[in-house]
Amino acid sequence: MPDKTTPRTYRSALRSEQAAATRRRVLEAAAACFVEKGYSGTSLPDIGTRAGVSTETVKANGPKRNLLLGAFEQAFAGAEGDTPVADSEAAAGITEITDNDEFLRATAAFVAAANARTSVLWTEFLSAATTDPAVAEALDGLLARRRQDYRGVVAMLVERGIAHPETDIETGADELSFLWSPESHQQLVLQGGWSMGRYEEWLAGVVRRQFGSRR
Repeated sequence: MPDKTTPRTYRSALRSEQAAATRRRVLEAAAACFVEKGYSGTSLPDIGTRAGVSTETVKANGPKRNLLLGAFEQAFAGAEGDTPVADSEAAAGITEITDNDEFLRATAAFVAAANARTSVLWTEFLSAATTDPAVAEALDGLLARRRQDYRGVVAMLVERGIAHPETDIETGADELSFLWSPESHQQLVLQGGWSMGRYEEWLAGVVRRQFGSRR
């Protein structure tokens, strides 16, 4: 008898790939609409038009509050979900860098690029959280994961000797989360007129200044 398993498996895999590609397009469109029109001013038909799909397709990937979270995660880390940023392919390549100065520059460039993609979207996220309890809950989860990511970064800075060995990991994570936040990009680059190169240098330098001379 002919084996029907392989064709069926192939079709299933193809449909999964197509669905994933559509979702990425919907999230990219959602991010663009939220930035341009604001969270409250964006409708699901707006997102569908931007993505080139039907409103029903957008609804299948919604609701809007979930699209906001997914859009931010995808824009920041390249993929949505609660996987730590440190486990991403880009971050894994950075951690393999042995030279501390090069490592810090590469990390700062990664954060700068991510903040540039998300700083305005982040503002919309914060604004939406003030009026939508579900968005506020999603924000709490995102902040908790971000803090966990920064615990790992600070621990790595200590291990590499970039940060003082007596650096408190919890306090350091709070400080780094503040200094490397999307708001820093918005204030220094979008409002202050800094170049991205200057911003990257600042991100790296502030780590040396904040963590390298502790006693």
